[in-house]
Amino acid sequence: MAGRFEGLSDLEWRLFKDIFPKQPEKRDRGMPHAPFRHVLNTLLYILITGCRWCDVPKGEIWASKSAAHRWLKRWEADGTLENLQARILGMAEERGFINWNYGAVDGSFSPWQRWR
Repeated sequence: MAGRFEGLSDLEWRLFKDIFPKQPEKRDRGMPHAPFRHVLNTLLYILITGCRWCDVPKGEIWASKSAAHRWLKRWEADGTLENLQARILGMAEERGFINWNYGAVDGSFSPWQRWR
C-alpha cells in the first residue's frame, strides 16, 4: 500500500548524513551535483509512495530522477546503502521496534527450483 512522504526533517537528516560519502566538488561544466539530502528524499519518496521514476516530484527538496538513479547505483556499489540499512535496523532494534522472533517470507521471489 502506498504511503505518504514529504521529505526528511532536519533531525532525520542529521541521523544519516555522516553515512554518505563526501559531497563531490563542483564541476567545471554541466549540472551541479544534487545535494545528497535531496537524493535521499527522492529515493525514499519512490520507496514509500510506490511511484514510478518518471513521476518523482519536482521542487527544491527533490533531486531529478536521473540524479537519484545515478546516486542509487553508486551507493549500492560502494556499500553506502548497506550502511544506511544497518543504521536504520540498529536504531529500530535498539528501541525495541523489531521482534526477530517473527517474520514473513513471500515464496514468489524465491530462486528455489522444484524437484523434478
